[in-house]
Amino acid sequence: MSPRAGTPGPHTLAFVESPVQLLNVLEWAHVHAPHATEAGDRAPGTGPDRSSVRPAGAGLTLVVLSPNDPMTRGQLRRMAELARDEGYQVRWEEARGGTTAPFHTIGGLAPLLRRARRIVMGDPFSRYVQLLLTITKARDLVVVDDGTATMEFVAQLARGERLVRWHRRGGRPGARDVLFAPISSSARRRLTPSEGRRVEVFSSMPIDSAPDGVTITANDFSWTRARFGPPRITKGADLVGTSLVETGVVDPDRYLEAVRSLAKTHGATRYFAHRRESTDKLHRLAVETGLEIVRPDLPLELIARRGPIGRTILSFPSTVVHTLPLALVGTDVRVAVCDIDPAWLTETASPRAQGFLSGVTGTARDVHRLSSVATA
Repeated sequence: MSPRAGTPGPHTLAFVESPVQLLNVLEWAHVHAPHATEAGDRAPGTGPDRSSVRPAGAGLTLVVLSPNDPMTRGQLRRMAELARDEGYQVRWEEARGGTTAPFHTIGGLAPLLRRARRIVMGDPFSRYVQLLLTITKARDLVVVDDGTATMEFVAQLARGERLVRWHRRGGRPGARDVLFAPISSSARRRLTPSEGRRVEVFSSMPIDSAPDGVTITANDFSWTRARFGPPRITKGADLVGTSLVETGVVDPDRYLEAVRSLAKTHGATRYFAHRRESTDKLHRLAVETGLEIVRPDLPLELIARRGPIGRTILSFPSTVVHTLPLALVGTDVRVAVCDIDPAWLTETASPRAQGFLSGVTGTARDVHRLSSVATA
């Protein structure tokens, strides 16, 4: 574990809570590494000569705000190893390890936050991250992808709305939302560019327009492609799982039928489980569909790039329909996405769910679009 407060603060602090967020921070650092930064990031005593200017990725410390979910923790530890191999400092925080954990975490990070010149975050919707933003005085803020939620974040920021995840139900805010509202509003203001404060969104998502002053930088997974692959490609098809059942968006029986139909139609033999899928659901899928359930130890972009991977990858609307074509560019792998039929949605699903999921599918580039499969 990295040292706590009292050690010299880095120029850049990155906060991540999921393996994909950590991967995208590595991608961001890789893209920025060859470029010189502003004078404020020069090593002490150096002049304007480019050879003496440190890259934006230098001085980067990754802070893992560890969740409690075992699968997520396992993937985060594997990603942390890769980050250390790249020469970055990784600080693991048991941020949710009991009632007093948040106080210890925030207290330990406060000195670093006050000294940091740049903050990189993977989830601007996270209350933890929003709280940390109230402490820092950094003038450079970077948001890296946290999946398709990035599109919703940019849209909400442009409209000046409160930051709410797309799958949350509509209606009046709950008591916790009301209590946290001032901090959330403060975070939204901090994430709005102003004189002396720069905001960058580093994304592989299709963001056609952004709020005034927000810089959009494309994530093409160049670090992933440079470090892994090309993969060995098998003749069959692989199916990518989703946590839409776990988030209460899709009915579990309809989802099972859709997976069974897709596997039969396309000859899929493996099912790559999402890290948030429940064990009971995966057991049922294995028994009733005959698919081999694979629990990846790394984000799917890295798993696919390392191989072996099926010639066809089947997916429901999710982040991977945008990221896998980029990670697998130059290979013969085809990514196909199956729409979510409105009849599959639960009664408690957010009213925004269908429109958002359709947008995820409709804006995906370089994928083959499948019509929704029939379910009983």
